[in-house]
Order: sequence, then structure tokens, then C-alpha cells
Amino acid sequence: MTTVTIPTFSPGVTRRANLLKLTHLAWIAPITLATAVMLAYPTFYVLALSLTKSNLGRPFQAWRGLRNYLGALTDSGFLWSITRGILYALPSSVLQVAAGLALALLLHKLSTAGRKLLIVLLLPLMTPPVMAGIVWKLIFAPSGGLLNGVLLRDGWIDAPISILGDSTLAWAAILIADSWQWIPFVALMAYAALGSLSAEILEAARLDGANALQRFRYILLPALWPAIVSILLLKVVIAFKLFDAVYILTFGGPADSTSVPSFLIWRTGLEQFDVGRAAAQTMIFAIVVSVITLPLVKWQRRQLVAA
Repeated sequence: MTTVTIPTFSPGVTRRANLLKLTHLAWIAPITLATAVMLAYPTFYVLALSLTKSNLGRPFQAWRGLRNYLGALTDSGFLWSITRGILYALPSSVLQVAAGLALALLLHKLSTAGRKLLIVLLLPLMTPPVMAGIVWKLIFAPSGGLLNGVLLRDGWIDAPISILGDSTLAWAAILIADSWQWIPFVALMAYAALGSLSAEILEAARLDGANALQRFRYILLPALWPAIVSILLLKVVIAFKLFDAVYILTFGGPADSTSVPSFLIWRTGLEQFDVGRAAAQTMIFAIVVSVITLPLVKWQRRQLVAA
């Protein structure tokens, strides 16, 4: 005959467990509420602005409904800025993550010297974006600029080139300036992920005859993949917010060819003083970014679960 034992629970233990849960909730409730308010208030405020006629001096003058959204969606300049933003954010993010990963691998290989070089990588991150933009604008200047001066001196060109005056070259200049500031950021995050890997596994693979490429392909890359996806997601969001480099280097030119959504929204709100339409553009842009980054978020979750 089989005896079944029914577990008993002490009411005192249950009360203590519930009290402990309530204590934990009480500790996290203030920060949770503050975060919710900080996220919800600006969102609803921008949404309300987007449905009204508003300017900097007098918000919420009159109800406009969806007319601000219709105006934004029929504005070819705004639609082209979103297209340019997408075409810049995705490829530049992949390029910067790849370059940052390569730099992190190099620093990891250098061991002690690599840790010292991490201090150098902090300099671009600590440089104010406006200051970085001014420096790069001086480098790319056609008259007296460092780049043109070197090219003229070495005989690569016969006359100065207006780099920021050409649509294609202007985008290349923006990419260089943006990469200078953000590749070190990617490298630091990738270097931190590399530090969590077991050195014994890599050493065992080396002793088994695996070369550097094989160790990277079959050990390092799979182990780092969840971190790489997370870094890529973060970098894509940052790239969509591109503003400082465009504002300083090109101011959207030549002929609005480098105007991106953040810059165009700034012009709509602070140059044309149409805050209602700028708010509608912001909401549309936020939806576009969310739709594009959603597959990356799902991919990131799958990688973290698999890891």
C-alpha cells in the first residue's frame, strides 16, 4: 500500500513570504512610478501637440486632428529624410559594430597594453559632439583644411575639393565623423564581453590545432553573438538619432541631401515654429524606428534565450 504524504504549510511562513514580497514591491515602487511618469508624460505631451495647432509661444491653440499627420505624410522632404535616415542608420551601424569588434579583438590580443589603450578609446566618447563636429569640419574644409592640404601636397589632387559641398562626399564625411565617435563605444562594449569568456576554452582550442580564424569562427563568434546583437540594436537606435554631425558639418546640405529626420524635425519646430507639425513628424518617426528595430529586438531575445 502506497502512502501519500500531503505537504503542510505553516501560516506563519506564508505570512512572512507575503510580507517579504510586499517589502520588495515597496522598494521598487518609487523608481518604477518615476520611470513610468518620465516615459508617459513626454509621450502624451508630444501626442497632444501633434493633434493641435501649436507654436513655441502658444501651444494648443486649436484642434487640428490628423491634419498635422497628413501634412507630414504628404511632405516629400520629410519622407525623403526618413529614407535617408534608414539608408544611413542600418549600414553604418553594421560597419561600426564590425570595426568596433575588430578593435576589441585587437585590444584583447594585446592583453596588458590593450587595457592601457582603453583610456585612449575614452577620448572620443568624452569629446562633446559639437566640438568633434567643428574639428572634423576644419579637417574637411576646402580652404586650409588638413585633408585637402595633405592631398594637394602629395599630388593626389590639383585643386581643393569641396567635400562637404558634394552630396556623396558629404555623407562620407558624416560617416567618418560619426564613426570616430562611436566605434570606440562599440569596442569598449565588445571588449567587456570578451573579458567574460573563458581563456581555458581558447587555450584548449589552440592546443588542439585550431588557428586564429577557426577559434574566432567556432568559439569567439558564437559566444559573443548575443552581445553583438545587443550592441547592434543599441547602435541602430543611436544612428537613427543622428543630428550633431549633420548640424555642424553640412546643415542638411547640399540641397537638403543630408537632411535626416532629427534635423528636419528640429528645423520644423525651431526654425518654422510649427511645433504641432514637428510633433506629428516625431510620432511618425518614432513609429518607423520601432517597426525597423522590432525584428532586432526579437532576434536579440532569441539570442539571449539560446545563450
